[in-house]
Amino acid sequence: MGCFGFLKTMMILFNGIIFLAGAAILGVGIWVKVDNGSVLSFLQGISAGQSQLGQVLNVGYLLIAVGAVLLILGFLGCCGAVRESRCMLLLFFVIILIVFIAEVAGAIVLLVFKPLANDLIKQAGDEAVKNIKTDFGKNKDITGLWNSTMTTLKCCGFNNYTDFTGSPFENGTGIYPTQCCRSSPCSGTTASNTDVPGCFTALKKLVDDNAVVIIAVALGIAALELAAMIVSMTLYCHIGSKRG
Repeated sequence: MGCFGFLKTMMILFNGIIFLAGAAILGVGIWVKVDNGSVLSFLQGISAGQSQLGQVLNVGYLLIAVGAVLLILGFLGCCGAVRESRCMLLLFFVIILIVFIAEVAGAIVLLVFKPLANDLIKQAGDEAVKNIKTDFGKNKDITGLWNSTMTTLKCCGFNNYTDFTGSPFENGTGIYPTQCCRSSPCSGTTASNTDVPGCFTALKKLVDDNAVVIIAVALGIAALELAAMIVSMTLYCHIGSKRG
């Protein structure tokens, strides 16, 4: 087997795995959105008493999007290598390149334009607080999403418990979410004394604590993307030279 044959085989195997993974993720996402009752029963079965787990159904849309992208990439890469289709290989290369450029641009914004990134985070925080004050306790999806986030990260609101002051939940019940006190009922005084961190602070601490792992994973993904682009373009050029 020559170099071309080896690269072609690796391209087929690698993208075949991506295709199967994408199909599996897409299938789970569709199942989560279509058969909510079964998913909720399953979650309640493995963790009885934690009704907040039912809110992970909101992740269904994300799973569908990720699965669809992986499915398309896997199909283009695998089928392009098998059929030696320059069009598919080029499209595969372009999609990977766009994703890679977006990741690099995001890293540059975070590293070089940190004040800008902080401003964007502040704006996002203001929107999050506004979202809590208008919809928490009234909009089922928003309420569930925040409950799931606070339970997972062991946090309260975006900044702290005061984000819930004046919200439909606080106005209607006179108390704050249980996560803000780690006990029930959760009054303003108890929440203040408990001092549960905001979700932004908790998320920042989580990222800081796992910075090495996150950087290693990011570099690994970038290396895979570069390798995929190099292999796809090598096959593209080799197929072109054969037909020329």
